Amino acid sequence: MAALSPNRQTPAGSALHLLTRLPILALALAMVVTPALPARAQISLTTAVDLALHSNPRVQGAQADVTKARAQLSEMHDTYIPAITAGAALGQAYGYLPSPPTLFTVNAGSVVFSASQGFYIRSARAGLNAAQLALQDMRETVALDTALAFVAVGHDQQREQVIRQQAGFADTLVTIVQERVDAGQDTQIGLTQARLTAAQLRLGTLRAEDDTANDREHLARLMGIPADALRVDDDFPATPVPLDEPSAPTQGYANPAVASLFANAEAKQQQAKGDARFRFWPQVTSVVNYSRYATFTNSFKDLENIYKGNNGQTLLTSNETAFGVQISLPFFDAARSARARQTSADAAKALHDAQNAQIDALDGQTRARHTIAELKDQADVAAFEQQLAQQQLDVLLVQLQSGTADPNSPPMTPKDEQKARIDERDKYLGVIDAAFQLRQAEIQLLRQTGKLLDWLNSAATARPATGTSLQHGLPTSPSPQH
Repeated sequence: MAALSPNRQTPAGSALHLLTRLPILALALAMVVTPALPARAQISLTTAVDLALHSNPRVQGAQADVTKARAQLSEMHDTYIPAITAGAALGQAYGYLPSPPTLFTVNAGSVVFSASQGFYIRSARAGLNAAQLALQDMRETVALDTALAFVAVGHDQQREQVIRQQAGFADTLVTIVQERVDAGQDTQIGLTQARLTAAQLRLGTLRAEDDTANDREHLARLMGIPADALRVDDDFPATPVPLDEPSAPTQGYANPAVASLFANAEAKQQQAKGDARFRFWPQVTSVVNYSRYATFTNSFKDLENIYKGNNGQTLLTSNETAFGVQISLPFFDAARSARARQTSADAAKALHDAQNAQIDALDGQTRARHTIAELKDQADVAAFEQQLAQQQLDVLLVQLQSGTADPNSPPMTPKDEQKARIDERDKYLGVIDAAFQLRQAEIQLLRQTGKLLDWLNSAATARPATGTSLQHGLPTSPSPQH
């Protein structure tokens, strides 16, 4: 059987640090749901994640698993603590009985020595470690869902704003083209094209509003607050994701989920060792008994006459006490041997599953880092395209204001201005989408490495990013000139 890695990852204390800010969370929640405040209050990312972790049923379910695992470990230890039972049997007995009826009996007993029990205790301790790591992984999962929903709402709000600007430019374009058609300077085809563009952008505005509403409701459900009271903060903390990390960690496991699988495999291995160690291994238990006989029964009186001594006094008393140890030595148990083989196979499979999960997690992290590198380049391309469109728009505005243009080219008109404005806003939508994809990939990588909550904890005390860099959040929409 393959041995487990000695490097055992324990739950990060920083992941549980979020619970220490519950008073702040209660204050934030009260601010959100207070009717006297505006309909939508600004919510930061860390506040959103704190609220989600506090109320999410998946986290609460994982916490219940930890409580159960802790109780199982206590159960394994408590086998060495004597179990005490007491009982009573009232009634009358007639005739001869080998033992007289008892008024009440008290029994106590516990395990003194068992070769398997030590392995069972280590198995329960590894199971508790696995449950704690699973809780940490579930907290990371909920934090991921909340962070992605938060980013999606911010992205939707920016897209909605930009598309509304485009729709405004398109309406202006329709008015200009209508005036040109009336003056005989344009065609009906040009007017139809302008109206089509305006209709498409109105439809785009409705879709953007729907996307914003859907993502806002999803985020509100994760946080456990009304959707009408939610508006995300425009600032987003930076995510410094290293892209040059080694392909395999020098110690520990890829993330808490993988660490939990290895801890679970260790628990099964210890269970299998305990099940296998039974043949020719003695088990010692302590036995204590106290009985109070029913002296009023005929059976007790008959026994008194039988056990009278030579002096005529009875040797039978109303109280009986017994204590000692019981030693059992198993020689052959086919069913227990089969069970030991079964648990050993389960342990081997659990270990191999954990090893495969480690490989898959490391492969996923490598792919995510490469994806982030590509998305950064795509974001740069989108930014340059938007800058070029903005510069061309600036040149066009200068030509319209000064009346200077290339004499060999057609003169610039207000119609060209509105088209340029729509095109610049379209390029800026590409900037927003590229930044959104980059942000999603960075958060996914932090989740895959098990560092998302650590980053959120550090971001809670650090100054948030200004939002002007593609690598540090979604870009801030520049105010278009009118």
